[in-house]
Amino acid sequence: MFPARAAAQELVDRGWEVRLVTDARGMKHTRDFPAVKIDPVRAASPITRNPVKLASAWMELLFGWQACRFILKDWKPDVVAGFGGYPAFPALLAARQKKIPFAIHEQNAVLGRVNRVFASDAAFVASGFDRLDRLPAGARHEAMGNPVRAPLVAARDTPFPDMTDRIRLFVLGGSLGARILSETVPQAIADLPERLRSRLVVAQQTREEALAMARDIYADAGVEAECQPFFEDVAERLAACHLVIARAGASSVSEIACVGRPAVFVPLAIAADDHQTANAEGLVEAGAADSIPESEFTAAALTALLEVRLSNPDDLSGRAARARELGRPGAARAFADALIALV
Repeated sequence: MFPARAAAQELVDRGWEVRLVTDARGMKHTRDFPAVKIDPVRAASPITRNPVKLASAWMELLFGWQACRFILKDWKPDVVAGFGGYPAFPALLAARQKKIPFAIHEQNAVLGRVNRVFASDAAFVASGFDRLDRLPAGARHEAMGNPVRAPLVAARDTPFPDMTDRIRLFVLGGSLGARILSETVPQAIADLPERLRSRLVVAQQTREEALAMARDIYADAGVEAECQPFFEDVAERLAACHLVIARAGASSVSEIACVGRPAVFVPLAIAADDHQTANAEGLVEAGAADSIPESEFTAAALTALLEVRLSNPDDLSGRAARARELGRPGAARAFADALIALV
């Protein structure tokens, strides 16, 4: 939803009208979305071995497709853009059948299942990273980066903070926090040497059920910490921090690179095709980030890594610069240019 929002805002700023189609999950993230109308449609994943659930999922997609056919007939869009996920399936299918030009944006480094279905017929497949696995032969691929929101582009101009006094860590765990980060990071930080621990200021996105535990661990360790289920001011917190600990979702990786901050990534082990590990690959290979598999992500391992990274300000500053070099603040503009060219 975040790349779609950033691309939509770029189009609206150029005088275009945007209409959003999404499902019930996406509707939770549509506040202030720059669209003339937002249409909730039915969608579900048909990837299941349960025949009852499989039949139900295809019925949901059928209802969504019928709704999208009506929307396209009534609104007559000039072009359709799909940003992946099963809510995009009905709209892209309807656009293909009605021969309306359509393009695809894949935010991950591995093409998602829905995007694979339509990639060969799309005018182009834009990707968030240079690497794009599972791309069908003959599909037109354009690596543009992931569109990021305007506050994150603006935060790119904030220099890497001085580390002579406080050390600021920002912990992100996906849209609602990740259990493994909520439970492991506070203990790892509590086990750091006093010379580092006493200087730390931590902002951590924490699951609701783990808030009390995380806050107690930080308090007992004497660490200044703010734990919340969600942070609205991500751009400001990224700009102010010295190191980020996060999942390797496409938006998180792209936003961290855009602002230019070093990171420790913990890719989601159950992510389809291990795409989160692939997302982090560019920053890791550039020496801008570390990546720790879930199977190796323990408090002891993180404590050891943090002690090395936080003890070397010059190294962190260099990592920040390398991350910034890989940021693509113009991704929304590039995608809008290519989309408009189809009309």
